[in-house]
Amino acid sequence: MEADKDNANPTIINPSDLPSRRRSAPTQKRPGIFDALAPAYPTLADQLSSPEASSDSGSSSDEEEREEIDEQEVFDLISTISDPEHPLSLGSLGVVKLADIAIMPPTSPRSRISTIRVLITPTTSACSLTTVIGLGVKVRLVNALPPRFRVDVRIKEGTSNTAGEVNKQLGDKERVAAAMENRSLVNVVNTMLATCV
Repeated sequence: MEADKDNANPTIINPSDLPSRRRSAPTQKRPGIFDALAPAYPTLADQLSSPEASSDSGSSSDEEEREEIDEQEVFDLISTISDPEHPLSLGSLGVVKLADIAIMPPTSPRSRISTIRVLITPTTSACSLTTVIGLGVKVRLVNALPPRFRVDVRIKEGTSNTAGEVNKQLGDKERVAAAMENRSLVNVVNTMLATCV
């Protein structure tokens, strides 16, 4: 029985100690619920920073407008997902780590599809909700990222007794689609994602 609880007391990381780009940005005033009703008047600073003011030709290509996404941004998207068993986030439990996120360029010159690979480290090797956690991470990234990214979520090798089976399920589009038709599973995933900012 103790073998099943090889990490029954995982190290919990304080959310303020997690790497994040969101905290490094200057604090901005949060929009109020009525701010959308007030008319917005352009300022001189807005006019100087507008694309029309900075562009000589007046047109730019998709490549120049395309926002680059890095590992830190991906981590910021998934670190706040709540664990289905604990009242803590996946980042706080160390289930997702910045070092376990990789962005791979397109595999051929004709393709524009990059791959984001996220390795998940379950809190125990016998975790029964590993598939649900992986599904939550996958759903969050598919919904938050542009379609030019393919999302590959896997269980980190050697961290789960069922890693092979779970990786096969998470890598199969048809299985993921079928799982998202299960109402109770969708409710669990929605609860996990409700904490995302």
